[in-house]
Amino acid sequence: MRTALIIVDVQNDFCEGGSLAVTGGAAVAAQISEFLEDHHTDYQVVAATQDWHIDPGSHFSDDPDFVSSWPVHCVAETEGAETHSNFDTDYVTEFFRKGAYDAAYSGFEGLSAPDVDVPMGEDPEDADEERISLDDWLQEHDIEAVDVVGLALDYCVQATAKDAVDAGYETRVLLPLTAPVAKESGERATEELADAGVAVVEDLD
Repeated sequence: MRTALIIVDVQNDFCEGGSLAVTGGAAVAAQISEFLEDHHTDYQVVAATQDWHIDPGSHFSDDPDFVSSWPVHCVAETEGAETHSNFDTDYVTEFFRKGAYDAAYSGFEGLSAPDVDVPMGEDPEDADEERISLDDWLQEHDIEAVDVVGLALDYCVQATAKDAVDAGYETRVLLPLTAPVAKESGERATEELADAGVAVVEDLD
């Protein structure tokens, strides 16, 4: 079965020291790199998503509730939006940016970045004409199944995996290569993913 790996939002602002840090985020970034080194040949393609906010409205708040509103994070063209240094992007086939003007938790809301080699880099004026959605890109590569990893389990990973199921892909979340915003919501997300038809893999050995 032709399979893709989707790596969700392994960015500075979601790791320790960032404006919306997830505990264990930097460790997850390193573990994903190790996994890619050992398993990149298991996948036909590797996609990575980035929050890329410009003006996402009420998604940003000076008084966030950490449920539907959040501190400012992953603003386009800032260091916080860069991929974390522990995440080796050499095996990434394509980047997808999401959330310019809305929350966009799911990677399936993103569009391909204009230059896979430069996750930061200013977009060319004609970039919109060259961009495609994650779903269209997966279909172009005849992908039938996806594995989803990254940050954070209880928000963008969960949303991406659920959308993958809805789009018809056989979907797994590799739990050791994720981290939640909070333990309780992470446990709830794991249950909801299983209920949605996502295979939750708890042991990679």
